[in-house]
Amino acid sequence: MQLTKAEEQVMQIVWKLGEGAVRDIRESFEEPRPARNTVSTIVRILEKKGFVAHKTFGNVHVFFPLVKKAEYSKSQLFGVMKKYFDNSFPAMASFFAREKDLSIEELEELMNETRKELRRRQKN
Repeated sequence: MQLTKAEEQVMQIVWKLGEGAVRDIRESFEEPRPARNTVSTIVRILEKKGFVAHKTFGNVHVFFPLVKKAEYSKSQLFGVMKKYFDNSFPAMASFFAREKDLSIEELEELMNETRKELRRRQKN
């Protein structure tokens, strides 16, 4: 599921904090901070979408993520690959290599890291 920019900003903070009340989430924003009601509304939307849940302590709701950051990141990257690169990883990788103006050394490092990861996965 796709998040809006505001929802994603709040989720980034929730992932970083691990859990927190609306006050904690709001205080994690840089100045100028959004209004408390804005943060509260976004957190409630995230809860309805199934991204966060809460525990209640007295009259305070402490929110925690239900969706892992890696899981969301993976779905977003695969969505971009499918939507903009005809589901081709080489096309996407070459696009980013060109756009980031990677050197030969950086490309070789990327290839080496990819090989290491593939070998690690084959062992498991």
